[in-house]
Amino acid sequence: MNATQNRLNLILERIENQRFMKSDGLGNDIGFWIFDYPAEDECLVRDHLHHLEQKLNQRGYNFSHLNIFAIILDMLTERNLLQRVFKREKEIGFEKLKKSLAGPLSQKNISEYIATRYDLTSFDFILLSGVGAAWPLVRAHELLSAMQNVMGNTPLVLFYPGKYSGQDLHPFGIVESRNYYRAFKLVPEQG
Repeated sequence: MNATQNRLNLILERIENQRFMKSDGLGNDIGFWIFDYPAEDECLVRDHLHHLEQKLNQRGYNFSHLNIFAIILDMLTERNLLQRVFKREKEIGFEKLKKSLAGPLSQKNISEYIATRYDLTSFDFILLSGVGAAWPLVRAHELLSAMQNVMGNTPLVLFYPGKYSGQDLHPFGIVESRNYYRAFKLVPEQG
């Protein structure tokens, strides 16, 4: 069993811990948790998330699993922009397209979109995935900062394909980043 699978197997135990549910022992920090993992384990994590959701539902938790990539597609579809975005990318290239989408897909707009569709404060917690598929349109540290304004006291777990140092998020474990974000590791690496 690889290291990521060993850590995945501890998620349910951590979520059921009162420290997680009540953000106990976190000082005045918001209950945002990060489960970082090597990008090459993406399929393993997706599969585990499916099984985790089943277990959480069986145990009666009121939670939502939000996939940021799917949310972006929904945002563009609702505004009748998705097909135009595909066409525009072919015409101008991804870098220019990324700049033109910076406004409509700002992290603030994404968090507000989520907040209008989900009563986030009514859930026990939120699971958030899909940031790797949405990168570089979505930057996790910016999205988490924007989500703080809409989450209330509801804990959030970000499944992050990359490395979280406890201060910096490094996409895919290879992109250098000095973007500070304060959250807590849900299941730290052993040893």
